[in-house]
Amino acid sequence: MPGFEIFGEEEKKEIMEVLDTGVLFRYEFPNERKGIYKVRTFEEKFAAYCGVKYGQAVTSGTAALKVAMAALGIGPGDEVITQGFTFVATWEAVLEIGAIPVFAEVDETLNLDPADLEKKITAKTRLIIPVHMMGAAARIEEIKAIADRHNIPVLEDTAQAAGASLNGRRLGSFGACGTFSFDPVKTMTTGEGGMIVSNDAKLWRQMSEYHDHGHDHAVNPGGRGGEGRSFIGSNYRMMELQGAIGLAQLAKLDGIVAAQQENKGAIKKLVAKLPGVTFRVILDEKGDNASFLAFFLPTREKAQAVNKVLGDNGAGAVYFANNTWHYYPKWEHLLAGATLAKSGWPFQEADGRRRVVYDPAALPQSAAIIDRLLVYPVPVKLSEERLGQIAAALDKAVSALS
Repeated sequence: MPGFEIFGEEEKKEIMEVLDTGVLFRYEFPNERKGIYKVRTFEEKFAAYCGVKYGQAVTSGTAALKVAMAALGIGPGDEVITQGFTFVATWEAVLEIGAIPVFAEVDETLNLDPADLEKKITAKTRLIIPVHMMGAAARIEEIKAIADRHNIPVLEDTAQAAGASLNGRRLGSFGACGTFSFDPVKTMTTGEGGMIVSNDAKLWRQMSEYHDHGHDHAVNPGGRGGEGRSFIGSNYRMMELQGAIGLAQLAKLDGIVAAQQENKGAIKKLVAKLPGVTFRVILDEKGDNASFLAFFLPTREKAQAVNKVLGDNGAGAVYFANNTWHYYPKWEHLLAGATLAKSGWPFQEADGRRRVVYDPAALPQSAAIIDRLLVYPVPVKLSEERLGQIAAALDKAVSALS
C-alpha cells in the first residue's frame, strides 16, 4: 500500500542532490542551488502525470484541501457537501476555513452517492468534495454533471488514489482541482506533503500565492520580500527534501500500482471462497490503484464473526464500522462539537448560537453498507508466507460459516 515499502537508492540520490546544495527552501538562493529546484520540478512532473497543466505542492493533504478551498473562495456561510466515509481531514479542512460540512451517503463504490448528493444541495452549497476512497474512483462523471447543472465547483479529494484513473483519465483531473496526500501510508509518500492539480491558471496562481503568505512570486529587483500581495495567505510550503523524495516516488508510481493490482487479485481469489461474499463496486478495474480490497458479508453479524476468525488467525481485516478515523458515526469530536476555541468556533458563533449539529444516525444507507464491510490493505510487497497465512485464515473462516 505505501511507497515506503520500496524506498531505495533513487530517493537517496534525489535527497543528496538537495543536501549538496545546502538549500532546503523551495524559493530563492539561485546561486547556491545550482539550478536544482526539486519542489518545482515535482509539481511540473506530477501535473503532467495527472494530465493537467498545473501542480501546487503543499505540506500535507489536509493543507491541499484548505489551500484549494481558499483559492475557490470558500468561507463562512458556505456549505460544502462531502461523504460520511472519508478521513477526518476532508471535513476538518472545511470547518477550519469557516464553512460547514454537509455529509451525504455513500453507495457500494464506497464513495459519494450521486442520488443523495443531489438531495443535499441547497442555496448555500458552494462546493462538492467527492472522495476517491481507498484508491478507486467515485462516480465522478455523474457527480460533475450534477455539479455543473447547479453551477457548483467540484474539488476531488484524491488523497488515497494517486495513480488511479477512470476510463483512461487520471483521478483528480475531473473537477476544478484535485488534492493528493503523500503522508507515510499513502500510495506514494514524501513522509508528509500534498499536491493540488488543476487546469485553471487563475486558480493555480491564487493557490501558489495563498500557500506562501500571499506573495505574488513576481520577479522583482529586491528579491524575496519585494513582491506584492493581493490578499492574505499562510504558510503551507513544501520543502526541497520532500520534493526530492516525491520525484523518486513518482517515477515508481506505475510500478507500485501494478504490484498492488497483482497482489489484490491474489488476495481476492482467496476471499471469494467466503459464502455470500460480494465485492466493492469498482467502476474501472484497470484504473483502480488497488491499495485496498473491500468486500461485504451478507450481515453485520457475519462480517464481525468472519473478522474474529481472521483476526484470531493473524489475518484480520479492517472493520470500518468501528473505525474512528474514517466513519461519520464514530467522529465523536465532530458529533460533540468539541473545539479548543473558548467561543465554541467553528460549531458556535461568538454569541453562542450553534452553527451546526450532527446526528450520528443521519446516514442510514451508509451504515447499512459499512456495517457489512471488511477491508484488506494491499501491500506493494506480498510474500508467499503472508499470502499463505491469509489463505489459512480464510479457510478457517469458511469452515466457521459452513
